[in-house]
Amino acid sequence: MTVELTPYHHFTRAEWNALRADEPMTLSAEDIERLRSLSDPISLEEAETAYLPLTRLLSLHVEAIQSLHAVSRRFLGTVEPKVPFIIGIVGSVAVGKSTTARILRALLQRWPSSPRVDLVTTDGFLHPNAVLTERGLMRRKGFPESYDRARFVAFLGDVKSGRRDIEVPIYSHLVYDVVPGEHAVIDQPDILIVEGLNILQPGVGRKTGEPVLFASDFVDFSIYVDADPADLEAWYMERFFRLRETAFRNPNSFFKRYADMSKDEAGKFGMDNWQSINLVNLRENIEPTRSRADLVLKKGGDHRLSEVLLRLV
Repeated sequence: MTVELTPYHHFTRAEWNALRADEPMTLSAEDIERLRSLSDPISLEEAETAYLPLTRLLSLHVEAIQSLHAVSRRFLGTVEPKVPFIIGIVGSVAVGKSTTARILRALLQRWPSSPRVDLVTTDGFLHPNAVLTERGLMRRKGFPESYDRARFVAFLGDVKSGRRDIEVPIYSHLVYDVVPGEHAVIDQPDILIVEGLNILQPGVGRKTGEPVLFASDFVDFSIYVDADPADLEAWYMERFFRLRETAFRNPNSFFKRYADMSKDEAGKFGMDNWQSINLVNLRENIEPTRSRADLVLKKGGDHRLSEVLLRLV
């Protein structure tokens, strides 16, 4: 008999839900409605099933890391600044990363210790459109080379070093660009959630062989939100048509032209964007990083959690 070896422990939906134990649900159905993304039909029951066991697991990880930091301080006899616990959330366009990040943040903020939990998306670290256009990368937006990776890694290093008042660039989905001169400020949170496409990307090492820091080096716990590509395509197109009837109609929207097209014409453009950009990025860059995640949340075609994979070591 051959035993399949895997670095993950697999849980069915029911097995994962049982690990909630006595973790209380501190969000209401109205909270979930407010936090979910446009095309993500998550219910309160689904949020409980997917995220309460995860919240319990994260609480144990945070406690363990804090204990380790306390041991180091005692050994060194020093008083070090607070070191935030960083959670990375990764996955394809349209898989529901933003919903996962926002619900997780809301749940973590309501722990009995009332931790400060900040949320940052990697969109702000995209190169401005002017730079992408100059480099011929506008149709590679979201690919690893479209990000200012050095700035992103430096940001995570600053967070882990305990630096205060760190500026984070702001990205506008309305104008589809980084907003010049605008930024958010991250000031020593207890927990930082970072959500994006390529957080677990290993990057390219230097030819000299010198050590290179990657974003994943600063992430304490990583979550990959997974779904079959066929489902992702359907969700992407559903979201595209919803945006066409809402945000795209704003005169300032970068995508206003889609709202002015016929439905068939707009659908062809949307499908081309999925197949030639987002699906290629998923296959070449995002999906290969799934095996580097600490936890994989697998969704079925109905958006509901179907399976969980938890890294053993």
